[in-house]
Amino acid sequence: MDELDLLDWKRRIFELYADIRATPDPHGAWQRWREARDELFRSHPQTPLPPGMRFEALRYFDYDSSLRVLADVEPATRERREIATSGEQPYSFTRFARARFWDQSLDLYWLDGYGGGVFLSFADATNGVDTYGAGRYLLDTVKGADLGSENGKLILDFNFAFNPSCSYDPRWVCPLAPPGNRLPLEIRGGERHPAT
Repeated sequence: MDELDLLDWKRRIFELYADIRATPDPHGAWQRWREARDELFRSHPQTPLPPGMRFEALRYFDYDSSLRVLADVEPATRERREIATSGEQPYSFTRFARARFWDQSLDLYWLDGYGGGVFLSFADATNGVDTYGAGRYLLDTVKGADLGSENGKLILDFNFAFNPSCSYDPRWVCPLAPPGNRLPLEIRGGERHPAT
C-alpha cells in the first residue's frame, strides 16, 4: 500500500531529525543526514524520484559552519495566506512569526490543514542556477524536518536546506517559497539541484 510506504518514509524522516537534534556535532549530523537521505532516495518505495531514474547520490554544497544560525523568533500579525504550489491549487497557511538572523528575516508559517505544522521555505540568488528554481525548505514539521532550538532561538542551518519533492518529479505537489521569503543573497549551502 502506498499509504503505508508513505507512513514508513515519514517515520524514517522523523527519526533522522531526532538523531540530528541529539548530535552535538552539526557537521557530523549533516553527514549522517546526507547518508540517510541518499539511502531513502535510492531504495525507498516513496522516493521522490521518477520511476526508473538512475540515482547515485544527491548533490550538495560543501558544509559551511557559518550557515548555521540561531534565529530570534518574533511574533507577527497572524495572516492567512494562500501559498502557490507546483500544482494548480495553492495551500492555505497562516503566517505567525518571523525568524531574524544576520540582517535578514524569513516568515514562519503554520499549515492550516489537518494536524498543522511549521513550514519555512525560502528562495535565494542561487535559485535556477545551482538550486531548484522555486526555492528550498528548511522546516517542514508535518514531515519531521525540524532542527530544534538552542538557548531559546530557532536553529536555521542552511546546510540542511533541501529540495521539495516536486523538484524531482511533477507527480508531487509542493508549496513554493512565498514572496516574503526571498533572500537577496546567495545561500551556498544545502542541497543543489540535480541538474546542476
